[in-house]
Amino acid sequence: MGVGVTAPLSHSVGLVRLQFQHTTQKKSGLGKVLLGHKYHHNSISIISNCASSTTTTTATSSTSGGSVSEVSELRESCNKWQWKGQYSINYFVSHSSSSSNSNPPILLVHGFGASIPHWRRNIRTLEQNFTVYAIDLLGFGASDKPAGFSYNMETWAQLILDFLDEIVQKPTVLIGNSVGSLACVIAASESSRSLVRGLVLINCAGGMNNKAIVDDWRIKLLLPLLWLVDFLLSQRGIASAIFERVRKRDNLRNILLSVYGNKESVDEELVEIIMEPTYDAGALDAFVSIVTGPPGPSPVQLMPRISLPVLLLWGDQDTFTPLDGPVGKYFSSLPSQLPNVSLFVLEGVGHCPHDDRPELVHEKLLPWLAHLPAS
Repeated sequence: MGVGVTAPLSHSVGLVRLQFQHTTQKKSGLGKVLLGHKYHHNSISIISNCASSTTTTTATSSTSGGSVSEVSELRESCNKWQWKGQYSINYFVSHSSSSSNSNPPILLVHGFGASIPHWRRNIRTLEQNFTVYAIDLLGFGASDKPAGFSYNMETWAQLILDFLDEIVQKPTVLIGNSVGSLACVIAASESSRSLVRGLVLINCAGGMNNKAIVDDWRIKLLLPLLWLVDFLLSQRGIASAIFERVRKRDNLRNILLSVYGNKESVDEELVEIIMEPTYDAGALDAFVSIVTGPPGPSPVQLMPRISLPVLLLWGDQDTFTPLDGPVGKYFSSLPSQLPNVSLFVLEGVGHCPHDDRPELVHEKLLPWLAHLPAS
């Protein structure tokens, strides 16, 4: 993780490109207002105007949950699953409070650096009508972080498929954020309707890291720094020192503030959710492997294979996968090319809309779930 290319090197790892992209957007006039108008001007009918920040702040405080006690209850209610007989995977399940069992189960898949509690503001709403599962991917949260493991997107996708097969055992709607979304795309492209019922991608990543994005001028400018970071992280002592600096509370808070549109959602609880797992054994290895590893399959090749219903939710203030970048442009074009894809752009929202402004996500997600075709 990192906060900017002008900061000390220890602040320039992992998500360093977020602040760089944020800065270049401002300089080129692609701030939040211009970016939002740009996409409405293109008349993509499925993109909606969202509520004002005053309204959403009120809704967050009254309906979104996510109190400290609720996050503690989430953690205490988790279960363990032995994947492949050797890796302990942490997961949560809450069975629907509705008497109807016709709705498909949901599996929530977090993004880079996050874990099950990052869905703190969504589970209570979803569990009213759906059985909700959430999982900590290998290397994150309370799941195992095996020393020396080579992390890749395909491994996470296989973990998801095996979890559906062994634990859920019903056709499931996958809901992912960032790299969690991409893992869901890979899983859905390799599965059938017997395992996956639908796909919700919340600000989907283009790869496990930015090595996948080679045709964005912002990334091209940043490549020398990314190569330097890869080299430095290959040196164990340097990697450890960088990681120690990155996971400090104030640094994590600054990173999160650069990623979120609604700054009020960046509370101490969120900082703790991200920070706590970084002190687990194997967390450094996971960090280095993910930042320096292969980006994995591209969604550009995978999405045309998927005939399942797909909902795209995208924050227009995302500096990691901005709408005017190659990943954002590709996903924005899909509704005009694929009849199974719907897209909503959420105004004033960053890279993690489900936690940033959850009420806007629920406003689009719940009706889409209610109208899923029968399996």
